[in-house]
Amino acid sequence: QVQLVESGGGLVQAGGSLRLSCAASGSTFSIAYMGWYRQAPGKQRELVAAIITGGNTNYADSVKDRFTISRDYAKGTVYLQMNSLKPEDTAVYYCNARSLTQYNYWGQGTQVTVSS
Repeated sequence: QVQLVESGGGLVQAGGSLRLSCAASGSTFSIAYMGWYRQAPGKQRELVAAIITGGNTNYADSVKDRFTISRDYAKGTVYLQMNSLKPEDTAVYYCNARSLTQYNYWGQGTQVTVSS
């Protein structure tokens, strides 16, 4: 089992920055993939950024060059640095961890609100 706890959301003006953190605990040795997803009201949950063991990353086109995902293996934490935030980035952001057996774990979500 893996437990995920997100933090770092909040209210920010357009053009501002936030850093989200996701602390993983439990059987973290089994995690092969960690990612951030978001869900805006009335929309489907979508991938924002992901990082796999070894460091390869993947980003949604809408956040490329603005967001950066990183992982601290020693702390069991994944981060999402979000710069140049836009109102359309407003959503609940969820941390995801996927095990070697493709089992998905989710955090409780953290609200990010960007005002214009």
